[in-house]
Amino acid sequence: MRVSQNGAEHTQVLSIKASDVLPEGGGAEVSYVLGYKTKKLIQVSVSWSKATDDKLTPERLVSNADTLHAYFMAAGYKPDTIVNNVAVSNGLLLFRGGDAAGHTTVLLLQGTTTGDKTPRAFSPNALVLFYLADAKNPDVYRVQPGKF
Repeated sequence: MRVSQNGAEHTQVLSIKASDVLPEGGGAEVSYVLGYKTKKLIQVSVSWSKATDDKLTPERLVSNADTLHAYFMAAGYKPDTIVNNVAVSNGLLLFRGGDAAGHTTVLLLQGTTTGDKTPRAFSPNALVLFYLADAKNPDVYRVQPGKF
């Protein structure tokens, strides 16, 4: 286990390496984020990349992404909170959804795009899954208005 601090958010992060979070999905890193004020769990993230498993290929990342996307689309998230398959600056937002308790799940396939043709070629290099206890009001450090 590795313990670190997020200097900007003033949160503590506990990370572990985990093999086969998904069956045959490759090694991942699971991180648990403890809140700034409460010191309680506010976020869990799972990431797959060459840094977590040097045998991971772009094809395996896409396969993991497809598996998780299908799972989340069928998991009963509130329909008005679901966003899926949207291009973002560093990849593809495959899924974002909220549950009845106000928790948020985000699945992001990160990578680079190349070429001038449409569609441009996308090469994934990481898959990141976030579970957020309260995305609207996270327990992180913020400079109070008028204090700076």
